[in-house]
Amino acid sequence: MLDLPTILAFLTAGIALNLTPGADVMFAIASGTRGGWRAGVAASAGVALGAMGHVLLATFGVAALLAAYPLGFDILRYAGAAYLLWLAWQAWTADPETKKAQGRASLLGAVRQGAITNLLNPKVALFVLAFLPQFADPARGPVWTQMLLLGAMFITTGFFVTAAYGALGGWFASAMTRRAIVLNRIASVVFAALALRLVKG
Repeated sequence: MLDLPTILAFLTAGIALNLTPGADVMFAIASGTRGGWRAGVAASAGVALGAMGHVLLATFGVAALLAAYPLGFDILRYAGAAYLLWLAWQAWTADPETKKAQGRASLLGAVRQGAITNLLNPKVALFVLAFLPQFADPARGPVWTQMLLLGAMFITTGFFVTAAYGALGGWFASAMTRRAIVLNRIASVVFAALALRLVKG
């Protein structure tokens, strides 16, 4: 259903985006700083649970759109391209100091707060909705199954990347601040490239 070039392109883009220090990464680092590496990994697990909710909502939302309005998938892809370009601009001009986060020292607290913070973040919902459909193709079979597979890969790679950040916690916190601008610029280029890929089909 998903060919190897599509999977490799998706994994490359997904890992590059996961490496960029956003709110979820900062929360995992803050939790690792406060509660040790276990708290950092627990925070990442909570973030993954929240992301799972976004993937399910996006998947079945797109499936419903295709059932009611087949041309809606193309509209969604172009709207997603516009949103990714906006994210590219935001990442390019972002101030790293605005991404400070309060972590949780307890394992349960880190999981719970990570899940809630991610699940209630409308920016994450919009990103998932813009990102996943561009790697799905109705010609290859049901879009919803492709999006579930892509979502599972994105959540898995995201968990390990965020967990690594969280586990490094205290040591990486200061280094993160110094390098955040460079990572934001890399994210900006990735977002813009994804938008171009969407428009070109």
